[in-house]
Amino acid sequence: MSNPEESTANKAVPPDSSSAEDTRFDAKSFLAHCSQRAGVYQMYDVNGKHLYIGKAKNLKKRLASYFRKQIPGTKTAAMVAKIHRVDITVTNGETDALILEQNLIKAERPPYNILLRDDKSYPYVYVSSQHVYPRLSFHRGAKRGKGKYFGPFPSSHSVRESLNLLQKMFKVRQCEDSFFSNRSRPCLQHQIGRCSAPCVQQIDSSEYSETVRQSIMFLEGKNDDLSKELERQMDKAAENLNFEIAAEKRDQISHLRHVQEKQYIEGNRGDIDIVAAVISSGQACIQVLYVRRGRMLGSRSYYPNPGLIVNIEELLEAFISQLYLASGGSLGNMPTEIISNIEPSNSESLSSALTTTASKQVKISWNVRAGRARWIQMANDTAEQNLTARINSRQQIYQRFEQLQKDLNLDELPQRIECFDISHSSGELTVASCVVFNQEGAKKSDYRKFNIEGITGGDDYAAMHQALERRYTRIKKGEGLLPDILLIDGGKGQLSQAVAVLEELQITEVLIIGIAKGEGRKPGLETLFIGREAKRMSLPNGAPSLHLVQQIRDEAHRFAISGHRARRAKKRSSSPLESVAGIGPKRRRQLLRHFGGWQEIERATIDELTKVEGISKKIAQDVHAALHNV
Repeated sequence: MSNPEESTANKAVPPDSSSAEDTRFDAKSFLAHCSQRAGVYQMYDVNGKHLYIGKAKNLKKRLASYFRKQIPGTKTAAMVAKIHRVDITVTNGETDALILEQNLIKAERPPYNILLRDDKSYPYVYVSSQHVYPRLSFHRGAKRGKGKYFGPFPSSHSVRESLNLLQKMFKVRQCEDSFFSNRSRPCLQHQIGRCSAPCVQQIDSSEYSETVRQSIMFLEGKNDDLSKELERQMDKAAENLNFEIAAEKRDQISHLRHVQEKQYIEGNRGDIDIVAAVISSGQACIQVLYVRRGRMLGSRSYYPNPGLIVNIEELLEAFISQLYLASGGSLGNMPTEIISNIEPSNSESLSSALTTTASKQVKISWNVRAGRARWIQMANDTAEQNLTARINSRQQIYQRFEQLQKDLNLDELPQRIECFDISHSSGELTVASCVVFNQEGAKKSDYRKFNIEGITGGDDYAAMHQALERRYTRIKKGEGLLPDILLIDGGKGQLSQAVAVLEELQITEVLIIGIAKGEGRKPGLETLFIGREAKRMSLPNGAPSLHLVQQIRDEAHRFAISGHRARRAKKRSSSPLESVAGIGPKRRRQLLRHFGGWQEIERATIDELTKVEGISKKIAQDVHAALHNV
């Protein structure tokens, strides 16, 4: 199979003319010379930016559908009006086209394609091997430790659920090494029957190793073998009249059976993803259930932007293509089977592309029975409930926007609201936050943080002035959107800073509102200062409009605090020498090696510092000044 990215590309460029009429895309000329083979097409706007990337079994027929007199769908019509250029890449078949399409979508992220964000690092269960008494723990990130990693799991909740079950069944320690090595008596986990207390030798190493081995069997999905082994141990203990151990084995078997009762896919020990898609009110929800080694690990809801897609079969195809072809699988690996609630479009080509990418057979099923049908029903019901809740939540936000418009007597419904807040510790490491809300709720992609420098510590007015000036200077340059309403967490003083900045930048179309906390800082007693005249106003306690203002203000406060804490943590973990010119990692290591620690470096004189290899008198003076704030 040839590499589709090595295939030739045909480009259609509109006639070279300076008139507005001639710069429109010449669809008729383009289609007259367009290939009828399978391939990928890329649509661009007048600025050369991607609008849409698609694939086709017959490029000419597919592209012709965009340029008919009657274009189905307002979104499609809006996109076609923006087309300035179309590039095509001919491939050897639908499979190559599908793989290339998803690679391009992942790289370019066109606005009219279905888009997913799934860059998360999946969690694992980690079993250490370097200890006499190994530890079970939650792990996320690089796998550098010695031992075994089990997963990935779809969420941290599913990992903690497994760890909690293992604590009940096998009592393997989960505490940190520092906690373990400093115990003189058993901890609370031992007292409640969740740990065998290896820290104080309440269990010998060979018996503990046996519980670790059985924990690994559970994590590997060998539940049947483990259950039989525990039954034999229970029977042997009962024969020897060791009823305490027999009761413990009985409880372990009971826990195992409880887990197995939840497994509706009887007799299946493969890796399966169950995918259910629903569309309502122009929005979509896709629910994925994860079964690994015959055991259900958990589920996750996706809310993709459907782009131009209105058909649920096409939505499923686009979702599966992007999640599995472009991202390598829902849990970082490809399952052997994907079961969906309906048949995706081009299911055969999709299955072939998944098989090619995974280098193993990947099956797509949809018309299933018995236990599999119950899994599909569960995923479908969950998707419908989640989408209904999401739509209702957005409707609630919209209703709050409508009430705010009414209460403030605005001519138009606000489309975008920004809110600023300030956070610092005794005037140090000041951070300003900017959060953005639209009629669908928080727009986190537009959030911004500002590290405030060059002001007197604790001067919140100066901090607010600097943050607003930086934010709206950029917007005036065209690097963002102006809000309809600017909320400032503060009273008349903070409001005056916003007024001054916007007047200086000649921004007049933004309504500025200051939010002053009420008596005792109690929610519901806030006072609003409206506009440049700071007209005083109070919204009724419990009013939807007040709830919206409070929600936005609290989010700005949370975001400011998180930014300040991150900045403070970074400073604590950084070396005071990092800001000294000429002192890099190598010289810092030489200083530490020579003096043995930071306290000794701080005590050293300039002459003593110059004795370190590579430290000149000038650098020694700079180091001494940095450490003594000279």
